[in-house]
Amino acid sequence: MKLTVVGCSGSFPSAESACSSYLVEADGFRLLLDMGNGALGELQRHCGLYDLDAIFLSHLHADHCIDMCAYFVARYYRYDGGRCAPLPVHGPEGTEHRLTTAYADTPSASSMSEVFDFHTVKPGTSEIGPFTVHTERVAHPVEAYAIRLEHGGRSLTYSGDTGVSEALDELAQGADLFLCEAAFTDGKENIPDLHLNGREAGESAARAGARRLVLTHVPPWTDPQINLADARAVYDGPVELAAPGAVYEI
Repeated sequence: MKLTVVGCSGSFPSAESACSSYLVEADGFRLLLDMGNGALGELQRHCGLYDLDAIFLSHLHADHCIDMCAYFVARYYRYDGGRCAPLPVHGPEGTEHRLTTAYADTPSASSMSEVFDFHTVKPGTSEIGPFTVHTERVAHPVEAYAIRLEHGGRSLTYSGDTGVSEALDELAQGADLFLCEAAFTDGKENIPDLHLNGREAGESAARAGARRLVLTHVPPWTDPQINLADARAVYDGPVELAAPGAVYEI
């Protein structure tokens, strides 16, 4: 598997990065995890606008899905080649309604489904292209999922947005790469079931025995170096900060 960080800023884009979006490739198949604010423009640095094979949306907060509205325009109103065939989009219950409401002016109530083939994510195991996919609900104010992708004996776990979660620890068990949010600062924000801080992300990686930890979803108002140091204090494996354009071969 190949992981490319398209965007990694939390809550809103920074001057350096779009919001959450991660491209995972294997056997010529391209799966995009989330499409937050600014991600569609950055995505085109890494693959063609119409070269995705599927999209997974971890939850329906804007910083993880709002650029789907812009992608709707690109697929629905394409002139050369005509309207795109429906692209599989895996998301929580109500994804089509959420995106239609956010766009606010689709030609009809069913226009989104003309270019997106919506599939409802539930806890469990499924297949997306060449990937074996495990999804579990995690601790966030809205329905939110973490995802584990397996291919060729290798594994990638992405936390989405979550507070401390046993389900996340289980999905990250022995993961070759654990892409984990670290939005909060230890000792500063103390809001349960919302986000992790750097220390909590490191503790989750340690409990799971993950082989590598990459911290992501750090908002512009959070000092990433503090979160990096806090994660390293509790997790003995390699840990680093996600950066736009970073590529990982898994």
